[in-house]
Amino acid sequence: MIDPVDEQIKLLSKQLKVPTFASYNTTLRQAGQDATFNQLLLSLMKREYDQRQDNNNRRRLKQACFPFTKTLDELDLSRYDGKVSNIVINELGSCRFIEDKKNLIMIGNPGRGKTHIAIGIGLEAIAQGKSVLFKNAATLSTELSEARDNYQLGKLEKKIRNVDLLILDEMGYVSFDRYQSELLFKVVADRSKRGSIIVTTNLPFSEWTSLFANAAMVAALVDRLTFKSYILDMNGESYRLEHAKGNS
Repeated sequence: MIDPVDEQIKLLSKQLKVPTFASYNTTLRQAGQDATFNQLLLSLMKREYDQRQDNNNRRRLKQACFPFTKTLDELDLSRYDGKVSNIVINELGSCRFIEDKKNLIMIGNPGRGKTHIAIGIGLEAIAQGKSVLFKNAATLSTELSEARDNYQLGKLEKKIRNVDLLILDEMGYVSFDRYQSELLFKVVADRSKRGSIIVTTNLPFSEWTSLFANAAMVAALVDRLTFKSYILDMNGESYRLEHAKGNS
């Protein structure tokens, strides 16, 4: 038999946007017979809060566009010969550098876990309620060019500018033409002192002139990225190559 009171509770829960209140019977059973009204109300409110936090984290995770998920706990620090210590990872994982609007630049040859660390930090930031956007540098340059051609550049730039953390992955594998160089420079310049950037690259700064059409722009770009930043030297033997050798 349909209980009209239950139906009204479900309807009002939906209209008031507190959907967990509709399952109040579960809270009643968990609370026990001796629970006071205040305790029951608090339990309902906690369930609603936890559900909203979970929903927000799922939304932020989807918007981050990570190509895969890797946590910092999965990182094998023994591969770095002390260049990347547990203290450094814990500091970066705290995300204080994001709150301080500092940047992180990871320089090293392929297969050294740079993307792994970037995504791990991004996941920590999301868990703390921060917004993150992951972009391959070459892909972003193409998206910016297409957005400009389709008169959508302002919308995309605003989206990038407003996130707490922008991750630019694999800077160094593809060179950019003059227009792409200018668009990428503007993305970095717009975030200067306003939001954090993580950059992973296989090239030292001295070789970035091979990527961009204008040497003066490279100097200005590096200056903005390295101002108030952490720079990690992650060169060494490729983990992927080492893993492949071990399985051969």
